[in-house]
Amino acid sequence: MNVERLISMILRQVTRKLVNRGVDAGIDLAAGRGRAGGRPADDMTPEDRQRAAQAKQAAKRARQAARLTRRMR
Repeated sequence: MNVERLISMILRQVTRKLVNRGVDAGIDLAAGRGRAGGRPADDMTPEDRQRAAQAKQAAKRARQAARLTRRMR
């Protein structure tokens, strides 16, 4: 193996981990679990709570799908 090939393998692994971490952070923000996310439950109407619960479920499914696709690689 030459040095160029080793470096590209390492860079590919690092890039993959960074991209996956970014995707997870984006999903967390979209679900309102990040620092900038979500209103307190006291300020929400019942419809808002229902939408928030649906968004949480969708984010959970997206995380599961992301995990599955990572395993398939």
